[in-house]
Amino acid sequence: MSPTAASAPSSVAFFPTVQFDADIIGKLSQSGPRYTSYPTADRFSEDFGYGNYLEAIAGLRMRGGRRPLSLYIHIPFCDTICYYCACNKIVTKDRSKAATYLSYLKQEIEMQGKLFSGMNHIEQLHFGGGTPTYLSDRQMDDLMAHLRHHFEFAPDDIGEYSIEIDPRTVSRERVQSLRSQGFNRISLGVQDFDPDVQQAVNRIQPAEETLAVMQAAREAGFRSISIDLIYGLPKQNMDSMARTLEQVIAASPDRIALYNYAHMPHLFKPQRRILEADLPPSAVKLDMLALCIRRLSAAGYVYIGMDHFAKPNDDLAVAQRQGRLHRNFQGYSTHAESDLVACGVSAISAVGATYSQNEKTLDAYYEKLDEGKLPVARGIKLTSDDLLRRIIIQMLMCNFELSIDSIEQAYPIDFRTYFATELEALAPLEQDGLVTLEPHWLSVTPKGRLLIRNICMVFDRYLRMARTQPQPGQPLRFSRTI
Repeated sequence: MSPTAASAPSSVAFFPTVQFDADIIGKLSQSGPRYTSYPTADRFSEDFGYGNYLEAIAGLRMRGGRRPLSLYIHIPFCDTICYYCACNKIVTKDRSKAATYLSYLKQEIEMQGKLFSGMNHIEQLHFGGGTPTYLSDRQMDDLMAHLRHHFEFAPDDIGEYSIEIDPRTVSRERVQSLRSQGFNRISLGVQDFDPDVQQAVNRIQPAEETLAVMQAAREAGFRSISIDLIYGLPKQNMDSMARTLEQVIAASPDRIALYNYAHMPHLFKPQRRILEADLPPSAVKLDMLALCIRRLSAAGYVYIGMDHFAKPNDDLAVAQRQGRLHRNFQGYSTHAESDLVACGVSAISAVGATYSQNEKTLDAYYEKLDEGKLPVARGIKLTSDDLLRRIIIQMLMCNFELSIDSIEQAYPIDFRTYFATELEALAPLEQDGLVTLEPHWLSVTPKGRLLIRNICMVFDRYLRMARTQPQPGQPLRFSRTI
């Protein structure tokens, strides 16, 4: 397949473009982190616990922390299993488990609210899972009231309050209720509209049902509608992908997340139910990606980076143009200045120069809270080198360029001396046309944007150490970069 360029129409030609080059992708695709954090979560340690988290908050308070917070709430329950899923979830039809979980979750929220007293202003809220709409309307009402009691939320026109939903779990009335509960952004899991693909992944979801939910969200006054798609699923082919894209573009969501299906059955048990013979070959997956880029770009969507497309006037696209885009555990965000407080089983917080992750099982999560402690299981305190590399990776992931002068002004280093090894590793990528290195700037080319994970991996010190000192028998932990 010949390289295919994809760019926005002339009316939005000043937005970042992305170029597809099948030969380069085939040559460089490898396993690697998605960089929702740096250091990545596999570097977290059990040596970091509840006390370290308290120290991070105390440090924030000492520095006069008055910046708005971002709040993440994890609802792990699902009614049915989707075979492709790699999320931390609990599949059950026993609704009493959700009631028990909510009682503990509210306890954690209350503890976090007290710790952040006086600096608990929220401008961003995200409900993820699992399936947040597994909760009943009454349970969601109660939970939102509890959150508002312990945190101070910005007005609706300022705050960004989003929820992930399974369209199969909501009615038009439930969508209206979610809006009245304070959510102003909604994200729908779609994955694929083709019935055969849906059957193969155990997610039967008629297109009419999904489109009706999107229409209900518009009528309810949601500011933004996002949908998730996956390419590389079993039974997918070029024709089915084209039909799904046609329906998606006609539905006109504000944002589209297009994920590469990573088949890692050794890590995720539900994927063992997928027949490998049904998966499209690697070459077809690349053709699907090229098709998606062409169609979405021609429809006016801007490539934000790392699987994400948005309309030119969407907040993500605007933030990217203004150089204030951020990336965290929920993906791309417009709130770069916010510390992230995460509540719920397995949830990860980012406070000050630390990351902390909650217990991953319900029993361990409940046990910690019964002891009167936050359920912190592990984490990491960032070194000055970590902070330096984190900002570099953030700039590359979000803006596709890095000001060398700004790094040298913020940190007491000579960039070319400190990163001599990294610059040497970038040379082949520059020869392949993925980056340009100038005296004052490192820039990612349109051809390099699809391979931004490869470029950021150059600056990952932990990854380099792991590859020079590999552990025998250690399983693959990362998906492929493309």
